[in-house]
Amino acid sequence: MYWTLFLTFTRIGAFTIGGGYAMLPLIEREVVNRGWMAKEEFVDLFAVAQSLPGIFAVNIAIFLGYKLKGVRGSLACLLGAVLPSFLIMLAIALFFTGVKDNVWVEKIFKGLRPAVVALILVPCIHTAKAVGLTWKTGIVSVVSALLIWLLGVSPIYVILGAAAGGMIYGLSIKKG
Repeated sequence: MYWTLFLTFTRIGAFTIGGGYAMLPLIEREVVNRGWMAKEEFVDLFAVAQSLPGIFAVNIAIFLGYKLKGVRGSLACLLGAVLPSFLIMLAIALFFTGVKDNVWVEKIFKGLRPAVVALILVPCIHTAKAVGLTWKTGIVSVVSALLIWLLGVSPIYVILGAAAGGMIYGLSIKKG
């Protein structure tokens, strides 16, 4: 089982460009399809992993490995998730010193950008569906994004405001 965990996360780590959010649909598919975790449980894990410090794809890997096989399982998933990126970056640093100024590399990365956006958007949509986000509650997400993006409001204030709004809304439903 340790070897399966390691190889699964190695494959995900080796073929994902765009960071943790781009890894999310691959991790979700592997975890849910293999029966290691229910979809609802994965959504909860995603929320917890985002709230912890560090790279959330690594947090997911560590938590999942621990859930399945304890400390050794978490170590297998951690190494599987991190090792491919480390080795790829090491190879780039060793062999491609002039990559930054290479025209072809620049074109490749420009071509990858739209794919990375899609890879990040897909888990957002899946998560929204899994947590029961409706168009009414989705307005909070849109307003939050606009406040941060257009007005430069600190995400901390947006989170505090959304939490306060949720508490007020929840209390008003209990009274009504």
